[in-house]
Amino acid sequence: MQASSTRYTIFSLLFLIALINYVDRGALSFAANAISQEFHFTKVQLGAVLGYFGFGYLFGSLCGGFLADRLGTKKVWLMAGILWSLLEIATAWAGEVGMALFGGSAIMGFAALRILFGFSEGPAYALMNKTIAHWAPDNERGFALSIGLLSTQVGSLLTAPIAVGLLLLTDDWRMMFILLGAFSLLAMLLFARNFTDTPLLHPRANAAERQLIINGQKPESQHEGALPWWRFFTSRTLVCNALGYFSFLYITFTLVTWLPKYLQDNFHYDLHSLWYVAMIPWSGACFTVLLGGRIADRLLARFNNLRLARNVFAAVTLCATACCFMAIPWVSSAAGIIALMTLGNALNALVNNVYWSVVIDVTPKASVGAYSGMTLAIANLASIISPMLCGWLAEYYGYNAMFTVTACIAFGSMLAMTLLQPEKRLQADAPTVAAQQAM
Repeated sequence: MQASSTRYTIFSLLFLIALINYVDRGALSFAANAISQEFHFTKVQLGAVLGYFGFGYLFGSLCGGFLADRLGTKKVWLMAGILWSLLEIATAWAGEVGMALFGGSAIMGFAALRILFGFSEGPAYALMNKTIAHWAPDNERGFALSIGLLSTQVGSLLTAPIAVGLLLLTDDWRMMFILLGAFSLLAMLLFARNFTDTPLLHPRANAAERQLIINGQKPESQHEGALPWWRFFTSRTLVCNALGYFSFLYITFTLVTWLPKYLQDNFHYDLHSLWYVAMIPWSGACFTVLLGGRIADRLLARFNNLRLARNVFAAVTLCATACCFMAIPWVSSAAGIIALMTLGNALNALVNNVYWSVVIDVTPKASVGAYSGMTLAIANLASIISPMLCGWLAEYYGYNAMFTVTACIAFGSMLAMTLLQPEKRLQADAPTVAAQQAM
């Protein structure tokens, strides 16, 4: 019997939902000028509005992983997706909410809604990793992760034409949020009809495909039960991996939140040109995020060396990424700066697969959701720090300082990735597992 291909349907659903997740979060950046003018926000205040998302995102990513291990991925996906769709719609009235409930402070209304919105979007990538741990055989894991992670780059690329198109079509930033939220709700209905937690639960996954997936995954030993949360911090690999992932998210959030404003302020692009110019820095990353998974899989298959496929690959790529952003302040033309951004972002995306692969490499399947969430929570400090720090640097030191700091952070993460020990798999102590089985 030929194996069915239901797992690719699941991977496609992950791509779609995560793509929508990124478009919804990035749309605010393209409405930033209109919002700033209406509510008289400075760059520092705008940076705060963009950064509030990160506070909720950090806790949402942490909670999402733990909830997935306990409730199952489908339930948490649906709860999170419906909530972020409704909050996307509610963002249209964030300023009015602040003025009505927080003593006339529009910024507090944006703060409250963006924190809740970030919390609802936070679980997405921990849920993705948990799903792939169940649905992908080991020899397809890199490819499966790349399909899911491609959504980050494609979502960021499509945010520009979608957000700007809606702004130009409706001439109303509020209507943009309403339409985006309504589309997200429709996508969650599609997801609910076609997604299951494991291949065993899916009616369209035949016995051959289920066997292919199960036989293709490294069997867990008798001591590989769920681990307590604190064991995460005893692993040098997991902690350093989270610090490395911080750099990826810092660069991503710097471009997602400040690229449109930077292009408008420095090169005076209006909405009619911004929709395609702001797409360019994401164009290369759409290819390299897929290529990175293939490279990692090939390195591992060719040399059977996890340190080469994880440490060396990540460190070399991050070094090149840092050099691209370090060079931006020395270039004066818009074309040169956009080219460096495009190359730097493409290199940054090339290694995205590694961070998630490392969690699966060293973590028992029963703890992948929780430990993915903890990795994301630590790294997602970048979603708070990047928008706020960039706003402060742009206000007082100029945009060039923003890119220099970005390069320094990439260098720091490069050093962290050299310290991984991906061949050392975490295991529960035998007495602990025995005690759990006896209960």
